[in-house]
Amino acid sequence: MAESEKQLFGEDPTAVRETDHYAMEYVRSFVEKWDDLIDWDSRAESEGDFFIQHLKERGAREVLDVATGTGFHSVRLLNAGFEVVSVDGSPQMLTKAFENGQKYGGHILRTCQADWRWLCRDVRGQYDAIVCLGNSFTHVFGERERRKILAEFYAALRHDGVLILDQRNYDALLEGKYSGSHDYYYCGDGVDVEPEHVDEGLARFRYDFHDGSTYYLNMFPLKKDYTRRLMSEVGFQRIETYGDFRENYREDYEPDFFIHVAEKAYQE
Repeated sequence: MAESEKQLFGEDPTAVRETDHYAMEYVRSFVEKWDDLIDWDSRAESEGDFFIQHLKERGAREVLDVATGTGFHSVRLLNAGFEVVSVDGSPQMLTKAFENGQKYGGHILRTCQADWRWLCRDVRGQYDAIVCLGNSFTHVFGERERRKILAEFYAALRHDGVLILDQRNYDALLEGKYSGSHDYYYCGDGVDVEPEHVDEGLARFRYDFHDGSTYYLNMFPLKKDYTRRLMSEVGFQRIETYGDFRENYREDYEPDFFIHVAEKAYQE
């Protein structure tokens, strides 16, 4: 593997707790394998039309996909008739997303490389909806940064806009519970994903692909209620949280992922 294709975490990988480091984690060789992790067909089947229906119910037409990754949700939304602008901080991800747009729908994606902290500087206009999916928000390590980013999302939405943001169930992970199921998000069978280190400030995941390659991601373990509180304090009104696409899930059921649907419109 070329030096430029290696992930660099230094002598103490668990000490790497910086938001900007994600750019060095998504090296090209890892990005090229990302779709093996997702498995587009299985992922589409697992989530159904969850996001499409939530956007349609709110009359959304123009959508900003701020963590497009390899383009899965941008393409699905385009195929469903939405107008989409696809944003990511990784040029490697945007390149792959552009290729996938043509491959899976014949679309020419409208892409923009941008840092969420200055989203409104780099992305013009306002949108009916913003989607921030794929556990992407957990790449942000500082609370001030999280507040700044949510404020940028809020400003980029029209007065009645909606933000849909997801995250792993870090509440369970911090309690020593981890579900490595391939049922909902990471549906590919050619990779094993396991947490290698977990503490209150870091969740370090190891991705072992069946071709023998291994990659890592360092992320912040966001708790569900903490994320909801930040959204509320930034100004979002009604916030609904779903567990693995279910609004009402059993108390003894630990979802793999939480999805927050936060409305900007003022509630009396």
